Amino acid sequence: MAEWKNRKRIVLGITGGIAAYKGPEIVRALVKAGCDVEVVLTEDAERFVSPMVLSTLAGKRTWRQQDFLSEEYGWKIPHITLADWADVVVVAPCTAETLANIAQGRGKELLGSLLLATRAPVLLCPAMNVNMLADSSTADNLRILKERGYTILDPDSGDLACGYEGKGRLPSPEVILEEMWRAVCPFKTLEGKHILVTAGPTWEFLDPVRFLSNPSTGKMGVAVARAAWYRGASVTLILGPVPLSRLAGFDVVRVVSAEEMKEAAFAHSGKMDFIVKAAAVGDYRPAEYSGEKMKRSGSATLQIELAQNVDIAAALGERKHDGQVLIGFAAESHDLLKNATEKIRKKNLDYIVANDITAPESGFGTDTNTVRILGADGSASEFSGSKEDVAEEIWNIVLSHKRSSR
Repeated sequence: MAEWKNRKRIVLGITGGIAAYKGPEIVRALVKAGCDVEVVLTEDAERFVSPMVLSTLAGKRTWRQQDFLSEEYGWKIPHITLADWADVVVVAPCTAETLANIAQGRGKELLGSLLLATRAPVLLCPAMNVNMLADSSTADNLRILKERGYTILDPDSGDLACGYEGKGRLPSPEVILEEMWRAVCPFKTLEGKHILVTAGPTWEFLDPVRFLSNPSTGKMGVAVARAAWYRGASVTLILGPVPLSRLAGFDVVRVVSAEEMKEAAFAHSGKMDFIVKAAAVGDYRPAEYSGEKMKRSGSATLQIELAQNVDIAAALGERKHDGQVLIGFAAESHDLLKNATEKIRKKNLDYIVANDITAPESGFGTDTNTVRILGADGSASEFSGSKEDVAEEIWNIVLSHKRSSR
C-alpha cells in the first residue's frame, strides 16, 4: 500500500435510505484497508442499520443524532472534533434530503453541522429512486455541490430496492474506497492531464481454441493507471484479456490481439499528455489463422510460421507530438540495462521501466516488483516494492524530471 494511504482518518456518514444496509460492508472495507473510522448516523438511518453492528465493525462507538446536543456527549462538540479529526468525510448513502440540506447549508443534524465545519475533502455517494435522482431539484443540488468542491460519486444503474430499474444504486464498497483514495490523495500533480496506459498480455490465435501469449497479469500497468488517476488524471486504459477488477474511474478499452491493441492505442494517443506502454504485447502472430480447430496430423512435430506484429511503442515514438511523454516497459531475462537502453533510443522513449523477469518476486504474476527506471536524459534509479509502490515511484520520478526540465 502507498505510504500516503496509511492510517487515514475517515468519518463515514450514513443517511436514511435503504442503501444504508450496505453501511457495515463499507465500514468493513475501510477497516480492512487500514483506516481509522468514525461513523455518524442520521436519525432516519437508524431505522435501516444497527448502531451496534457499526460500532462492532469500527471498533468504537457510533455517533448518533441524540449525541449532538446531549448532556452526556454534547460537551465534546462532536461536529467540530470530528470535522477537525477527519482526513476525509464520506457520506454513503447520501439521500436526496441530505443533498438538499447540504446544498442549503443546514446544520440541524450532527452530520450536517459536521459537513459545514470540516475543511477535509468530502465524498458524497447519492443513492435513491431513479425518478428522485432525475428530478430537477436533485440535479440542481448536485450541480451546486460540485461547484462548491464536493466530490460526487455517480450512482450505479440496475434493479433498485423500490422495484424500479435504472440509475440510483449505491456503488460497491470497493468503488467507494477507490473514490475516497482519490479524494484524499495529497499529490494532485496530474490534474487536468490525459494519460493512456496499455496493460496485460495479448492473445494471438492459431485457431478458435489455441493462441500464443505470455503470463502477464496486467497488475503493473493497472497500478500505474491507478496511481495516475489518484493524482487527478483522466485515464484511458487499454487492457488485454485478463480478468482484472477495480477498474472504476478509467475509460477501459478491452482488446485481445496485438493488432487490436495497436488500433486502440493509435486511436487514443493523439490527445494524451503521457503514454505508458506497460502491456506485454506479443511480438509475433501466426502467419495464417485456421477457422477450424487444428487436428493432430500424426506427425511428431508441428511447424507454425509466424509473422511479426507492429512494435506499438516504436510506432507511438514516431508519431509522438511536442510535449508528449512516452514511457515504455522492458521485461528482460538478461543484459537488462543494455537492452533497456537500446530500446529507449530505438523507440524514441522518454523513459523505460525495466525489470528482470527471472528475479524472485519480480515480473509476471507477482504483487511485487524490482525495476530500473531509465531516462533518455541518462538518469537512472532502482526501486523495489509492491507494484502499487513501484507505480507511485515511476510517477514521482517522471514528474520531478519534467518539472526540473522546464
